[in-house]
Amino acid sequence: MSQPQSPTPRTRLVREPQRAVYDRAEAYKILDEGFICHIGFVADGHPFVIPTGYGRAGDNLYIHGSAASRMLRRLDQGVQVCVTVTLLDGLVLARSIFNHSMNYRSVVVLGTANAVEDPAEKLEALRLLSEHIIPGRWAESRQPNEKELKATLVMKLPIEEFSAKVRKGPPIDDAEDMSFPTWAGVLPLKTSVDAPVYDPQLDPATAVPEYVRNYSRTK
Repeated sequence: MSQPQSPTPRTRLVREPQRAVYDRAEAYKILDEGFICHIGFVADGHPFVIPTGYGRAGDNLYIHGSAASRMLRRLDQGVQVCVTVTLLDGLVLARSIFNHSMNYRSVVVLGTANAVEDPAEKLEALRLLSEHIIPGRWAESRQPNEKELKATLVMKLPIEEFSAKVRKGPPIDDAEDMSFPTWAGVLPLKTSVDAPVYDPQLDPATAVPEYVRNYSRTK
């Protein structure tokens, strides 16, 4: 269901505002298709941007890592974060170099993350993270034990202040360049899946699960 969101001064797009998307449902489609987010924060006066996996449940993003992680320990201190997810859909080849572009879908989420302390919620967050990457895997794998849970920090970021930006379609050339004798158009890009590669130590009689054989990132 469409849920338009009013942008804040920090999330309102200024550059190419016609590409802005403030609809929560559309933003979630992008988040649910992506693998990796980049988390921006400031520590000791220095900016950092760290790539990491993530998962979404309702109006919250979850990230996790070692309890010794500098990034997560900083986030646990209440620092402001900027989380970005980008999907690249194609290279846009225009007649002029200036007008070359890319087709993409991106989401930016701003806010403050909190550590997940409740053991049941923490375990559920880890399940969500696993299922976000490869649905079906959690149920067929060994569950985290107490030692592993203690060594893992899970952070929850409410998706309250966000915006999405989408570019799609053909090149946008200047009128005077339309007759320039070069090919113009879009080179589509997508994530492809190759045949599964067995662990050398795996019993070769072990069947490849259906969720691996038919894996896809399209939601």
